[in-house]
Amino acid sequence: MSPFDFARVRTILVLGGLALTPATWAQNVGEQEPPPPAANFTVDPGAKIPLSLINSVSTKHSIEGDRVYLETVFPILANGRIVIPPGSYVQGTVTQVKRPGRVKGRAELYVRFDSLTLPNGVTRDFRARVGGIDGRSSEELDREEGKIRSEGNKGGDARTIGEAAGAGASIGTIAGGASSGHYGMGAGIGAAAGAAAGLVGVLLSRGPDAILAKGSTVEMILDRPLHFTSSELEFGPMQPRRSESGGGPTPNQKQSGLGIGLPGRRF
Repeated sequence: MSPFDFARVRTILVLGGLALTPATWAQNVGEQEPPPPAANFTVDPGAKIPLSLINSVSTKHSIEGDRVYLETVFPILANGRIVIPPGSYVQGTVTQVKRPGRVKGRAELYVRFDSLTLPNGVTRDFRARVGGIDGRSSEELDREEGKIRSEGNKGGDARTIGEAAGAGASIGTIAGGASSGHYGMGAGIGAAAGAAAGLVGVLLSRGPDAILAKGSTVEMILDRPLHFTSSELEFGPMQPRRSESGGGPTPNQKQSGLGIGLPGRRF
């Protein structure tokens, strides 16, 4: 083979190899390079998310399994982007209710958070607990267990007995003086009777219930990460809007009892 023929054969082989390279083959069959992976945004475990209650929950009116509805009130960011905007909805469940005792024992309430729905409908299921309650609330929170406990009422019990004793003494003074002229004896008998009546009222009535009022704020603590892609965080013209919830919690009003010396008690 002459040098000219050898060079021509080598050129044909080289051109044939180029024609069969992967890039050229992919271009010929219309194959395109894969798109870059979607950016991920993660809300880490332990994140604290403030929520506003849409409905009220209490140990007096709620039972296990009742639903709790809330909405976010502050934006949560990840990697410099709003991941959970205000106006996102959270759904929870009442998992345990303990009524206050008649003689001792405080009311206890457990709430578990189950799911989050963004304004565009993207939903995540999870499990989270209460990590904080409104500072204006009279309830107490066990942060380790997420248990909400009603305030104690020892002062109210003592006041109930004292007020009943005072009322009984006044009545006894008037009755004793009118019948026998012994005002002191009548006052003593009336005070003892009033104190006994007040004690009976305390023993027959329950202490304060634990209440999470509509519009009050609680803090949710995540126990697992929440992952989102860029496409799931496209809200478009949709603007998150908070519901009209009254602008904050009303004071925890303990319903007054009826009759002499029964303030702050429930039956």
